[in-house]
Amino acid sequence: MKVLFRAIVFLVMLFAVLYVGINNTHLIDFSFPVLMKEKIRATAALLYFAMFAVGVVAGIAIGSGGKKSRSSADGKKKA
Repeated sequence: MKVLFRAIVFLVMLFAVLYVGINNTHLIDFSFPVLMKEKIRATAALLYFAMFAVGVVAGIAIGSGGKKSRSSADGKKKA
Protein backbone atom coordinates (compact mmCIF):
# COMPACT_ATOMS: atom_id res chain seq x y z
CA MET A 1 0.00 0.00 0.00
CA LYS A 2 2.88 2.34 0.83
CA VAL A 3 4.42 1.78 -2.62
CA LEU A 4 1.12 2.57 -4.32
CA PHE A 5 0.79 5.81 -2.36
CA ARG A 6 4.34 6.85 -3.27
CA ALA A 7 3.71 6.08 -6.93
CA ILE A 8 0.53 8.18 -6.95
CA VAL A 9 2.29 11.11 -5.26
CA PHE A 10 5.15 10.87 -7.76
CA LEU A 11 2.72 10.86 -10.71
CA VAL A 12 0.91 13.91 -9.31
CA MET A 13 4.23 15.75 -9.01
CA LEU A 14 5.17 14.71 -12.54
CA PHE A 15 1.82 16.02 -13.79
CA ALA A 16 2.56 19.35 -12.11
CA VAL A 17 5.91 19.52 -13.93
CA LEU A 18 4.25 18.78 -17.26
CA TYR A 19 1.51 21.34 -16.60
CA VAL A 20 4.07 24.01 -15.76
CA GLY A 21 6.00 23.08 -18.90
CA ILE A 22 2.98 23.52 -21.12
CA ASN A 23 2.07 26.92 -19.69
CA ASN A 24 5.51 28.53 -19.15
CA THR A 25 7.31 28.68 -22.45
CA HIS A 26 8.89 32.13 -22.01
CA LEU A 27 12.63 32.62 -21.41
CA ILE A 28 13.97 33.44 -17.97
CA ASP A 29 17.40 34.02 -16.43
CA PHE A 30 18.52 31.54 -13.80
CA SER A 31 21.50 32.27 -11.59
CA PHE A 32 23.11 30.20 -8.87
CA PRO A 33 26.30 32.06 -7.95
CA VAL A 34 27.64 29.34 -5.66
CA LEU A 35 28.06 26.87 -8.54
CA MET A 36 27.84 28.90 -11.75
CA LYS A 37 29.49 32.16 -12.71
CA GLU A 38 27.19 32.86 -15.65
CA LYS A 39 23.41 33.01 -15.80
CA ILE A 40 21.51 30.35 -17.68
CA ARG A 41 18.87 31.66 -20.07
CA ALA A 42 16.31 28.97 -20.86
CA THR A 43 12.59 28.39 -20.83
CA ALA A 44 10.94 28.40 -17.43
CA ALA A 45 9.63 24.88 -18.00
CA LEU A 46 13.09 23.46 -18.67
CA LEU A 47 14.54 25.04 -15.54
CA TYR A 48 11.57 23.90 -13.46
CA PHE A 49 12.02 20.34 -14.74
CA ALA A 50 15.76 20.47 -13.94
CA MET A 51 15.06 21.52 -10.34
CA PHE A 52 12.43 18.76 -10.07
CA ALA A 53 14.95 16.19 -11.32
CA VAL A 54 17.57 17.36 -8.82
CA GLY A 55 14.99 17.05 -6.03
CA VAL A 56 13.98 13.54 -7.08
CA VAL A 57 17.59 12.37 -7.26
CA ALA A 58 18.36 13.93 -3.86
CA GLY A 59 15.26 12.31 -2.36
CA ILE A 60 16.23 8.91 -3.70
CA ALA A 61 19.77 9.30 -2.40
CA ILE A 62 18.60 10.34 1.06
CA GLY A 63 15.83 7.74 1.23
CA SER A 64 17.94 4.79 0.14
CA GLY A 65 21.03 5.46 2.21
CA GLY A 66 21.74 4.33 5.75
CA LYS A 67 19.43 1.32 5.95
CA LYS A 68 21.16 -1.83 7.14
CA SER A 69 19.69 -5.29 7.04
CA ARG A 70 18.61 -6.66 10.40
CA SER A 71 18.21 -10.23 9.18
CA SER A 72 21.64 -11.30 10.43
CA ALA A 73 21.11 -9.81 13.89
CA ASP A 74 17.48 -10.93 14.31
CA GLY A 75 17.97 -14.36 12.75
CA LYS A 76 20.44 -15.57 15.36
CA LYS A 77 18.99 -16.71 18.67
CA LYS A 78 20.96 -17.58 21.73
CA ALA A 79 20.59 -21.16 22.89
